[in-house]
Amino acid sequence: MATVPGGARTPRKTTYSDRFVPSRLSSAGLNGFNLMDARTAPSPSSHATSDREDTSAAYSTLLRSEMLGDSAAAAAGLSPLRPSIAPSRSPNGGARNLFRFKSDAASRLAFAPVGSPYSLSPVGGDASFESASTADALSTPRKSPRKVARSPFKVLDAPALQDDFYLNLVDWSSHNILAVGLGTCVYLWSACTSRVTKLCDLGPNDSVCSVGWTPRGTYLAVGTDKGEVQIWDAAKCKKVRTMGGHRTRVGCLAWSSALLSSGSRDRNVLQRDVRASEHHVGKLVGHKSEVCGLKWSYDDRELASGGNDNQLFIWSANSAHPVLRYGDHAAAVKAIAWSPHQARSSITLHGLLASGGGTADRCIRFWNTSTDTALSCVDTGSQVCNLVWSKNVNELVSTHGYSQNQIVVWRYPTMSKLATLTGHTLRVLYLAISPDGQTVVTGAGDETLRFWNVFPGPKSQGSGHDNQVWSSGRTHIR
Repeated sequence: MATVPGGARTPRKTTYSDRFVPSRLSSAGLNGFNLMDARTAPSPSSHATSDREDTSAAYSTLLRSEMLGDSAAAAAGLSPLRPSIAPSRSPNGGARNLFRFKSDAASRLAFAPVGSPYSLSPVGGDASFESASTADALSTPRKSPRKVARSPFKVLDAPALQDDFYLNLVDWSSHNILAVGLGTCVYLWSACTSRVTKLCDLGPNDSVCSVGWTPRGTYLAVGTDKGEVQIWDAAKCKKVRTMGGHRTRVGCLAWSSALLSSGSRDRNVLQRDVRASEHHVGKLVGHKSEVCGLKWSYDDRELASGGNDNQLFIWSANSAHPVLRYGDHAAAVKAIAWSPHQARSSITLHGLLASGGGTADRCIRFWNTSTDTALSCVDTGSQVCNLVWSKNVNELVSTHGYSQNQIVVWRYPTMSKLATLTGHTLRVLYLAISPDGQTVVTGAGDETLRFWNVFPGPKSQGSGHDNQVWSSGRTHIR
């Protein structure tokens, strides 16, 4: 109270600030927060030591539970959302209610929303926590990330495997046969028997530039340095036909049923129907430099082509000119991969495409070709040589060249790294995936093929391989 002339007293004016400071003039402020029992207000210094001990014990228990998954917290019946200390007794028999509070479901959801990236608790912040016991919630183990083996389980020596970014010399058939172009020859390696078969030899004046299996895995297309495309019967090791049309080497091939697309250094893509007598039934013109990447979508409606002109083109099945053009990459586009998950889903749009750029670009970009939309971009830090999606989970693998020569397993769409695999001493230029979708094989100019278990198997079957075939460490492909 303040005194004014005349002896009258007037109430003191209350001052408000932008910070909340509890009023110490009455106990109403503290009682409103349930920090003190209404029946007794023990002296702050009377049990300071026991306060610190109780608080420390509770904090240690909660910390172990949250960070280490210690089951001791569950045994103690403590909840990270409802911390509590058993009330201790004061000398006069009163109970203290320090650190006791409760909150309704709405406030808990606001504090720790489901899936919050800032929440460390193994239990969510939803209302279902009310119906579950605290011990059960805290004893539930946090889901650990999937482990990927960091070493190849098999290595094949591949003499004369070329160190050329623009070639595609490895492909894996649906019959579990690996085709590899080595110099002037093509070799077949059976993953079922480990048997190596020499399919063909082009002679001293030619060389293998690309290989590609038909979807059924019975015939192999071979692109040559002279610009020819040969079709071979793999079971009989017999050449079926030879098709011309390109003026120089054929560095990439892509099948769509009976239609074979071939990309060349002459900057053209030729469409070949192997049932027709003509060498090609269409020509796709648009690239200004060598075509080094070709992939048909899983529904066979779109063809993606990448070139040394840094361009990514999308062609429809019957078009002679690209329907979509993407020029965002700053280097050659060899790495191209369509998502199998988008193609098989009835509730999502078709056309999720990933592409990777060369040394001056280093980026993996994602596109929705149905809406002509650029989705995202990730700078990998090194040349992107190949991309392949998992058939079983929404993940993909990229292989890299300058300067890290690594293999990276990514989770889509977050693009978080699940594993970074090393072992090749030169650029990882070649990549293929096994029919079951679990294993990838990588090839490099260090003349080795390395097999990695990177993806889980289909849910309908167990994982793992025939030990008699896959257990051997290092062998020769020829």
